[in-house]
Amino acid sequence: MRRLASLLTRPVEPFVLLESGIEIVPRISPRARRVTLKVDPAEGCVELVMPPRASLRSARSFAERHEGWIRQRLASLPPRVSFADGAIIPLRDKPTTIRHLPAMRGTAWLEDGQLCVAGAEPHLARRVRDFLIAEARQTLGERVRHLALRIDARVGRISIRDQRTRWGSCSPDGRMTFSWRLVLAPPGVLDYVVAHEVAHLVHLHHGPRFWRLVERLMPEMRHWRGWLRRNGGRLLRYG
Repeated sequence: MRRLASLLTRPVEPFVLLESGIEIVPRISPRARRVTLKVDPAEGCVELVMPPRASLRSARSFAERHEGWIRQRLASLPPRVSFADGAIIPLRDKPTTIRHLPAMRGTAWLEDGQLCVAGAEPHLARRVRDFLIAEARQTLGERVRHLALRIDARVGRISIRDQRTRWGSCSPDGRMTFSWRLVLAPPGVLDYVVAHEVAHLVHLHHGPRFWRLVERLMPEMRHWRGWLRRNGGRLLRYG
């Protein structure tokens, strides 16, 4: 047991692939059964996931053999869109231009298809993000309560976070967590994720009964689930 603990906690330094100059960040995972590569679509970084007893030498060799795949995967990432003056974000799938108004008072508001942001430039990105979080909290809260009422289910606390690996989650006691980035997707995508988590209030699994309930709550769920699988990485490139 002591040996396993040391394996899990030993530091593993990042390294650079010599041919391309791409930095690789190793990570030891107790759940990993083999060495794998993951490209984070949000940060554009490359993670090398290793089982506890894997040697760094063999893992590094694995990354070098797959350098072509890494370059191709990084090149296919959508461009990053910063929250800056003039940037266009897809608020509820509608192109919305960020307009910085430094002389105005207030925080952020929608006006004529633009997201207007007041105050000094250093606060711009944070105020855009705060606005989107507030929009997500209101929209997701309304949709969760609406669908939960249809199946007479009790909902716990709803939290909005910047989750990178899961668009939503539901705990056994009914607490739910969602990514604020869902407000950048088409409304049907948001409704599908909400239906998925509300269905977990009844079925804490992904069996046939669970999926039948999701489809009853959201008849077009297959279409929007497919959209999210194809385009979810793009949502992570904003901000």
